[in-house]
Amino acid sequence: MIIFMSEKSLTVSQLNTCIKDYLDNIPMLRNVFVKGEISNLKLYGSSGHIYFTLKDEESCLKAVMFGGISKLKFKPEDGMKVVCQGRVAVFVRDGNYQLYSESMEPDGIGSLYIAFEQLKTKLEAEGLFSSEHKKKLPKIPFRIGIITAPTGAAVRDMINVAGRRFPAAKIIIYPSLVQGENAPAQLIKAIKFLDKNKLAEVIIIGRGGGSIEDLWAFNNEALARAIYACETPIISAVGHETDFTIADFVADRRAPTPSAAAEIAVPDSSELKIKFRNAENRILSLFKIQTDGLRRHLKLLSDRPVLQNPYTSFDDKRMILARLEEKLVSSFDFNTTRSDLTYLEKRLTQLAVINTERNSQRLKIQSEKLLSLNPMSVLERGYAAAFRPDGTVIKNIDDFKKGMSFNLRLHDGTVHAKTLSTKEKV
Repeated sequence: MIIFMSEKSLTVSQLNTCIKDYLDNIPMLRNVFVKGEISNLKLYGSSGHIYFTLKDEESCLKAVMFGGISKLKFKPEDGMKVVCQGRVAVFVRDGNYQLYSESMEPDGIGSLYIAFEQLKTKLEAEGLFSSEHKKKLPKIPFRIGIITAPTGAAVRDMINVAGRRFPAAKIIIYPSLVQGENAPAQLIKAIKFLDKNKLAEVIIIGRGGGSIEDLWAFNNEALARAIYACETPIISAVGHETDFTIADFVADRRAPTPSAAAEIAVPDSSELKIKFRNAENRILSLFKIQTDGLRRHLKLLSDRPVLQNPYTSFDDKRMILARLEEKLVSSFDFNTTRSDLTYLEKRLTQLAVINTERNSQRLKIQSEKLLSLNPMSVLERGYAAAFRPDGTVIKNIDDFKKGMSFNLRLHDGTVHAKTLSTKEKV
């Protein structure tokens, strides 16, 4: 026999609330670390909330992280193993208990490293690291822009190295934060200012060494895109030789240290002097060789007899000319020449006669054609043409009116006539 005691029954909400209060009072569940694999991940960009499930080989646990997108430095993905820290509580409305996560770290690897690798993969896929887009550094720049903290060993090292290697270079320091949340914005502003105003031929951006957290400002996506868009060549010099940042991959040149960046940016003046001296000696040597050759050629020309005694050369030419003249006179036969002229004269006369006959024949043919087209030649064959007193031609019988005067023109004269009557052609 079953007896229902309704006066002691609980509503669903009361039971869920009771369970919630019970779990909330367990100290271990207020701050618990849970390790598992992410599944059913949902990211809400508008609110920044993250909903997901943590699972292992035997069980699963629902979890939520409010505002998690802005808290995390990496992007969580399904299948990623993480460690979440938070509290376990019951959501009264659904009667489900879940983990309210306050933080999340990749299991076995740091979140900053995950964020670094994710951003590196993204920008590399877009081509920001491609060597095709990297600009060449100027060989001898006279204006060097340095973006770094105004105090510290890094800026002093760069100034000392650049000044020692190439004193002629002008160094422009743009002070900026190089660490912390506000550092990327200041670094971007400095790059745009130097680039827009063309203040430097090459820009060095960097800082001294530190932990990955200290160097994290140089792993900023917006900073990477500003370096990529900069028209002035940029050298990245962040940390020590073993430190790598996103800025190193995007920049036109990566230097292992700030001091090395200064060495890359400017040439060594002593080496330039040696190169200039060698070039000067080479030019002087080539000039001497060419000058000596011209002197020898001039000496050969000046030693020629024609320049030593030009009148002798003139006399020789006169003798050659006189002999040619004598040879020409002696070989000229006047009788043969006269007979040739007579023959030429006869030939020209014959050609003139032939040409005149041809022209006369053409003229005759053209005259006959013109005469055949003359209307007066038709009258010579017995025809007549009627004209009005004003000289216009009468073409149709309807133009003749009874009693009308008209002129009838024949080939040898004109007859004045008057119309008595007309008869149309049947």
